[in-house]
Amino acid sequence: MKNTTLTMSFNTERLDALTYHMGKKEADLQEELKDYLQKLYEKYVPQATREYLDDRIAREETARPSRPNRQRNGASQTAE
Repeated sequence: MKNTTLTMSFNTERLDALTYHMGKKEADLQEELKDYLQKLYEKYVPQATREYLDDRIAREETARPSRPNRQRNGASQTAE
């Protein structure tokens, strides 16, 4: 399954203060928001639905073929 990027508005001064004080405690805003979003998901999405989605995601990940590493244009190659 694909991921979706969330965008939201928050007062700039408050965000600056939040990130400043989180930095003092070595906390990461992105991780805190992910954790909180996960808790909301667990609170509001019924267990049966979460199990169904977890199973579906796991099946898609195992069915996805691994991509071979491609060399980018301009990548250094050794002449033989």
